[in-house]
Amino acid sequence: MAEKCFTVLDLLDMDLKGHNALNLCCIAGRKGLTRTITVPNINRPGLELSGFYDSFAYDRVQLFGRGETAYLNKLHSENNTVTVEKLFSYHIPCVVFTHSLSPDSDFIEIAEKSGCAILQTDLESSEFSTRLLRIFSNIFAPKKTLHGVLVEVYGIGILLTGHSGVGKSECALELVERGHRLVADDIVEIRCVNGNTILGQGVNNFISHHMEIRGLGIINVSQLYGVGSIRDQKEVQLIIKLEEWDSNKIYDRIGTDQSSSELLGVKVPAIEIPVRPGRNLPIIIEAAAMNERLKKMGYNSARDFNQNILKWLESGDAQAAYYGSDDSY
Repeated sequence: MAEKCFTVLDLLDMDLKGHNALNLCCIAGRKGLTRTITVPNINRPGLELSGFYDSFAYDRVQLFGRGETAYLNKLHSENNTVTVEKLFSYHIPCVVFTHSLSPDSDFIEIAEKSGCAILQTDLESSEFSTRLLRIFSNIFAPKKTLHGVLVEVYGIGILLTGHSGVGKSECALELVERGHRLVADDIVEIRCVNGNTILGQGVNNFISHHMEIRGLGIINVSQLYGVGSIRDQKEVQLIIKLEEWDSNKIYDRIGTDQSSSELLGVKVPAIEIPVRPGRNLPIIIEAAAMNERLKKMGYNSARDFNQNILKWLESGDAQAAYYGSDDSY
């Protein structure tokens, strides 16, 4: 995995609220706040405190819960600091104590000498681990930027792509007018979360909900249509490529074969929609979104239509309709 320049101080400074809040504070070792976190995982050093350091995952955040803290208190009562000194002889990113627990004075002194930050949270160990791993999955997720527009239509995240000037922003603006929501315009940042989910958002929170409309200029969608017309991020569940109508190209007219595009190693359903005067693209995109929802619910309109045609051909009705036609003229 490529290293990310993400420090302990960055973790402390993150503006996390609600079910993502870590409630972290630094209680010692402030010199270690500049250390980088390169492995998005957690280690509970119970075995290490007992003296077993084989395969010690020192490059992870070290989590001390009630069990580890109780063992530290036992070592402190015995004036045994050997294992703690060995613990901090490794280049540990940081140490976190949960349940608002605090280490003993010997532990703090050794941590200060080694330059390792000691953090504290009031969360339980299991809850803190869940939140931190979820945050790490976002921070360390593979990312890239794409030229396009990301909108939410009937709950489906749709990435509109195509050449510049094909009408992506105008189409997205009409969708917003019809009650759907804009996520990002022009430049979309996508990242792969959990190995199989593509999340998209604007690269900058200050400009992501602005749109450039040729002939009109820059507009603020949230100010014009209200905060209900925007979203900060959305899973990319369908890619729609808008392209100029090519009379020599054969476009899919049935839809039985589902094509897909690969984003960061994840295959996402994709369709091509030709653009020409007179076509109502917002209605087509709305239909595509509802059709995609049906597919996720297990119903495929194109395949159902194909099966009905085959059943009709296999029945006697098709032959009767064919042979019963008047061919005398």
